[in-house]
Amino acid sequence: MAHNHSHGGGCHDESHDHDHDHGLPEEVGPRDNLYARIDRANVVALNAVDPEKGPAIIKPWDQRLDEETYVESDADDQLIVRVPFTGAVKLRALLLKAGPGNQTPAKVALFPNVENLDFSDIADMKPVQEFTIPQGRDVGEYHVLPAKFPNVTSITLFFPASQGTDTTRVYYVGFLGQWSEVRALHMLFEPVVTVYESRPNLADHDKIQGMDTNWSAPGT
Repeated sequence: MAHNHSHGGGCHDESHDHDHDHGLPEEVGPRDNLYARIDRANVVALNAVDPEKGPAIIKPWDQRLDEETYVESDADDQLIVRVPFTGAVKLRALLLKAGPGNQTPAKVALFPNVENLDFSDIADMKPVQEFTIPQGRDVGEYHVLPAKFPNVTSITLFFPASQGTDTTRVYYVGFLGQWSEVRALHMLFEPVVTVYESRPNLADHDKIQGMDTNWSAPGT
């Protein structure tokens, strides 16, 4: 298997420089690869020459080096790719192959759990984390700060500029992390519903400290 390397922002962990899953079939890749947990049909690419190719850059591990399928920016060198997951993800790393040469994005900015970001509002937002992208034909592995990505249901990647040309090109986007199923809505709201009463009776409640001590419930 290929040896992928981490880049960016002090988040690099030397222990991850070399593939830690020797012996796994090539098509499987790292054990925590989230390919199967991505809602590929709803991946969105903004300012792409062919927006329909957005889902195509979410490739299986064994196709990560493929250069036949890619997304390229259209009007300028900015590109937004939004990736939804099928559950909640504790993100560990972003996998990225871009380029070639000056078509490589200068950096990538990560925005978790923000719906419908476009170019008009993303410029005024501070990313949760961003990475500088070196030129090269390998897949870069960018380790995020896990405490900032503990419960990710979607992530928006913003590529603000290329490294010198008029367009930006991205071949492959992948993620490493832990996936869990999102709880049903009725389970989320059930604990809240139980605190309400249809007709509260003050006599059933303890008095609040500091209130008038001579007050008593009606009928007492």
